[in-house]
Amino acid sequence: MRIGELGRRTGVKAHQLRYYEAQGLLEAGRGTNGYREYDESAVLRVKQIRHLLGAGLSSDDIAYLLPCAVGEAPELLGCSELLAAMRARLRRLDDQMAALARSRNALADYIDAAGRMGRRTYPPFDGSAPEPVPA
Repeated sequence: MRIGELGRRTGVKAHQLRYYEAQGLLEAGRGTNGYREYDESAVLRVKQIRHLLGAGLSSDDIAYLLPCAVGEAPELLGCSELLAAMRARLRRLDDQMAALARSRNALADYIDAAGRMGRRTYPPFDGSAPEPVPA
């Protein structure tokens, strides 16, 4: 099947399918006319890729995991290297979430403090300094 049909069957745009191919996640043959040609297994592969991307995995992570993927969801066979890679990714996500929570809390604190200060104009203008010149 050509890229357009694969896109229709999976709901994925052609440029994304070409990206998956460039990342080594998807393989296509070439017809005599030079067009990409995918076999039936590409439909399942694209669905697996989409599910794994939805789990927050990078294309590098997915390239590593795909040989262990079974089914559309997919289920991943639990070899020790695979589990170590997924645990490392989970730790990175946990670290990012913690950093975002700290940033969110700091921003909320600034907003609360500014709200308690009352309404003032910024910068304070007392008439003694010239107004800023627009850039």
